[in-house]
Amino acid sequence: MTSDNDRRRGLLARLRGRPVARSRGRRRLGAAVRLTAALMLAGGAYTVFAPSVQAQDNPPLSAAANEGKALFDVSCVTCHGRNAQGVTGRGPSLIGVGSASVEFQVSSGRMPMVRQEAQAQRKPPQFTDEQVRQLGQYIQELGGGPQVPQGNLREGANISTGGELFRINCSQCHAFGAGGGALSSGKFAPSLKPASDRQIYAAMLSGPQNMPVFGDNQITPEQKADIIAYIQENLKATQDQGGFNLGRYGPSTEGLAIFLVGIVALVFTSLWIAGKS
Repeated sequence: MTSDNDRRRGLLARLRGRPVARSRGRRRLGAAVRLTAALMLAGGAYTVFAPSVQAQDNPPLSAAANEGKALFDVSCVTCHGRNAQGVTGRGPSLIGVGSASVEFQVSSGRMPMVRQEAQAQRKPPQFTDEQVRQLGQYIQELGGGPQVPQGNLREGANISTGGELFRINCSQCHAFGAGGGALSSGKFAPSLKPASDRQIYAAMLSGPQNMPVFGDNQITPEQKADIIAYIQENLKATQDQGGFNLGRYGPSTEGLAIFLVGIVALVFTSLWIAGKS
């Protein structure tokens, strides 16, 4: 039984305004309320700050890239998919190819392709130079990649050095006269005669079709300028000193010409001499 002294102490405590010790259930309820308030506060903070974090992860496109995206969604999305992720069996992903690849393929008319075949054929371009720049800017901002520098790409170039580099790195496929040549599986190295400075530079950076990529670590920008100068100022502009160039396909056509013309002429000459003797 509770003693009189305990009753007096309890009565004095209540009279003095001292709180009575909380029960265990009330303590648990208070902890639950505090936890709920903390979760609501964290959720509110996430709601407020999450949009800004997303905006940092996906920065807005520039004006040129937005124009390029509009063109892409109309002309390219069927094969390359939304956001240029690629479509299986239709077209590869363009993430990371850079504006150089877009500039080469689109400015030369190879893209958009008319039909699926072993190799994209050069044809009149369907986009203006400004639209090509906008498409390239969209792909560049979407995934980065190599870019063709602005300005004169042949400035300070050495044609002699460019000839050496061309014969070492390019002539095996494009032939010594840049007329192109056949490759395996229905593919071919195209003629370089209709190519512009920027298209040649973009091809070296992007490596279209079977062509290897010649990045700045393999061929420096200065050496690229030398190669372009050799192609444009020597192979295209120089007159053939020997007369008929036989298509500039190299020793194969020359050997065939010697066989068909030279040897046949010698045979008939020998027969004529034998008939006169």
